[in-house]
Amino acid sequence: MRKQPMDSQVTVQPRTTERGSRSGTSEPRRSESGSAALLHPQELESLLLNIDASLRVHSRHQLFGWTQGMLQSLIKHELLVCAVRGARPTAYQVDCFASPWIDPEKVGDVFRRDTAFVTHLATQWTESEFHPVVFAAGGAEPLARGPFAAELQRLGMEGVLAHGTYDALGKPVSLFVLATMPGDFDREQAFPLELIAPFLHLAWMRSQLGGPLEESGTTAQSVDPLTAREKEI
Repeated sequence: MRKQPMDSQVTVQPRTTERGSRSGTSEPRRSESGSAALLHPQELESLLLNIDASLRVHSRHQLFGWTQGMLQSLIKHELLVCAVRGARPTAYQVDCFASPWIDPEKVGDVFRRDTAFVTHLATQWTESEFHPVVFAAGGAEPLARGPFAAELQRLGMEGVLAHGTYDALGKPVSLFVLATMPGDFDREQAFPLELIAPFLHLAWMRSQLGGPLEESGTTAQSVDPLTAREKEI
C-alpha cells in the first residue's frame, strides 16, 4: 500500500480575546487559506535589517542606538522595559530605554517596585502559551492597574505590548514591555515583536557581558543611567 504524502502546510492555532476587550493575547495573522501568513514585503525587509542590526550589538550604547533607531521601523514605541529573571522567581533585573523626554531611571524603578504587575504579566504570558500580551494602559483589566500602569498613563502612553523568552521548563527568563503613544498603537505589531524578541534578548545579554546587572535585596538595581549624549538622541 502506498503511503499518502503528508500535508506540509503549517496551521496557526487561533489566539482569541474577549469581544470588545482591548487586552489579552495577540490574534494570529492568517492567510486566505488559513495557514501561517507571511510578512508584508516591507515588514520582511525591516525584520531582516533589524536581525542583522541586533547581531552587531555588544554594548549598552549600541543597544540603545538600535532599539531607539532601526527597531522603531519594525515596532513603533516610546518606551522599552527589559527585565530578566533573577535568582528568585519574583526578582527581576531591569533596564529601560526610552525617548529623550522620558526618565528611564524613574520608569525602571517603578517597574521594579510594582511586583504585582510583573507577576501578573509573567503569569498571563505563560498561560497564553507564550504569545505576546496586548493591553491598553488606561483599560480596566488587572494589568492596567497599579503604579507602573499609572506611570504609563502619566506619560500619556496608550498601548502596551509585552513578550519574552522562556527556559526548557517553561519558566519566563526575560520580559520585554513596549509602550506607545496614542495613534501609534497597533495590535499587528505583536507579530513582529514575537519574531524579533529572541534577537532582542540575545542583544541585551551581550550588552551585559562587560558589566552585568547586579541584584541587591529583593529587587535588582538598574545599570548606569544614560549618558547625556544618549538622552539627546
